Amino acid sequence: MAIIKPFKLNEVHEALIAIGVTGMTVSDVKGFRRQRGHTEIYRGAEYVASFLPKVKIEAVVDDSLADRTVETIIETAQTGSIGEGKVFVIDVQSAVRIRTGESGADAL
Repeated sequence: MAIIKPFKLNEVHEALIAIGVTGMTVSDVKGFRRQRGHTEIYRGAEYVASFLPKVKIEAVVDDSLADRTVETIIETAQTGSIGEGKVFVIDVQSAVRIRTGESGADAL
């Protein structure tokens, strides 16, 4: 799972396809950490936008592709500024393709 800046999505998506990632789920999310939001002006009134727009990418890959997937996301999502995001690696206990009943790596 990776949380990245929205404008980096296409670049990350293309890079993941290039290394063999065959599927992913993308969600628009909001969050904050170190950048703590920013001040905006709406109809003349100043307010703090506490949650900034982010994109969450979820990709389940075989163990043999996991390290390369993380490296690719890090390389392509970097901007050099605060709020670039995070990558989380989570073990998946099992996977089953609903349509065919395939399981394990065959379901990916």
